[in-house]
Amino acid sequence: MEKENLDCPVSATLNLIGGKYKALILWHLMDKTIRFSELRKMIPSATSKMLTQQLRELESSELLIRKVYPIVPPKVEYSLTEKGKSLEPILNAMFQWGTKIMQAKGKSPNCSMTRN
Repeated sequence: MEKENLDCPVSATLNLIGGKYKALILWHLMDKTIRFSELRKMIPSATSKMLTQQLRELESSELLIRKVYPIVPPKVEYSLTEKGKSLEPILNAMFQWGTKIMQAKGKSPNCSMTRN
């Protein structure tokens, strides 16, 4: 198997945000702090295990902050770092591009990424 080329800007970006749910997680956290249970509701196709894994990877990439409150039951909140917030134009461009592709096929966005 060929080793990924992290000298390539696109590969480096995909290494950080590529993943089944990472873009959705980042999108939802773009302008607010969210608890794990809320993210689960926003991304129902993600299992708890997969969501936890993706959140940990985003945290280790310094794209989000995980804040644990020392209470019972545990309360955990996620928010974006400045580095994570810097992805907003990329995610917006992906949303707009995907919307155009869908509209060309006679469809319109109807997913958890739409903002009210």
